[in-house]
Amino acid sequence: MILTVDQPSSDRIDAWLASRLPDLSRSRIQELIREQFILCNDKPAKPRDPVKPGDRISIAIPEAVPAEAAAQDIPLQVLYEDQDIIVIDKEHGMVVHPAVGNHDGTLVNALLHHCHGQLSGIGGVERPGIVHRLDKDTSGCLIVAKNDHAHQHLVNQFSGRTNDKIYLCVTQNVPSPAAETVFTHIGRDPRNRQKMAVVTPPSGRASITDYKVLYGDAATRTALVLCHLHTGRTHQIRVHMKHKGTPLIGDPIYAQTQRQTAQTGRLMLHAWKLSIDHPRTGERLHFTAPIPPEFTPWLLGLDHPIDSLV
Repeated sequence: MILTVDQPSSDRIDAWLASRLPDLSRSRIQELIREQFILCNDKPAKPRDPVKPGDRISIAIPEAVPAEAAAQDIPLQVLYEDQDIIVIDKEHGMVVHPAVGNHDGTLVNALLHHCHGQLSGIGGVERPGIVHRLDKDTSGCLIVAKNDHAHQHLVNQFSGRTNDKIYLCVTQNVPSPAAETVFTHIGRDPRNRQKMAVVTPPSGRASITDYKVLYGDAATRTALVLCHLHTGRTHQIRVHMKHKGTPLIGDPIYAQTQRQTAQTGRLMLHAWKLSIDHPRTGERLHFTAPIPPEFTPWLLGLDHPIDSLV
């Protein structure tokens, strides 16, 4: 579908289209713009772009996708599995559940195949079994519930902070002091709603990260840092490390990656260790995801085995 702007207008493009396409809501139009299904003069549009006479706007409506995630035979690294839970070593680059722009190829699609559909339904048809999430580019331990009892039990542990989550990251610049508890509020960045930021209370939510520098590389001005999460806010470690002036290596959102002194080809954040109480037996279980090879240059700088430094 192609529309041409024939009269002056003070509207931005999403509002202009909404007034002319009654079958599409403004939010749906904004979604189509984000997915680059709407072009203005053959270039991807932005929701706030103004329209002017002569503009040629093309709209492509993609085919509808099923609301329910489909099972897909995608390899998984399983760390542990029983009738109640499964723990995955999620690889970096894998999206956890279907969403706009990622309708398949996700961890949920892989789990539905691996578990033959036996996942908790509390998360809904697009997020079956999902108790917590890791960012697309974060690797490591992620636990999934196979039934509703396990799901609720695990959610209570995450919300009650009775589990343990330990991450490894590599930062540009060495955090100072070498060990500290970062306690801030994190909320939407008021200047960019696509990002999170440290905000002034009562805005945002309380966020607590303990960190410890394990190794600092003076030549590259980078550091291997261990982070212990006491809360689970969106992008928490990434935001807290940026707040310290030490953004993560390879972070496309919170760092200027092209200027960083180390280039690894990925976000250097790994969910290394996870401890939970088993939802059926109550036994304390500890899981460790192997450290990815991209971390090797910093691991080689350690004076002692990394497990002895935790």
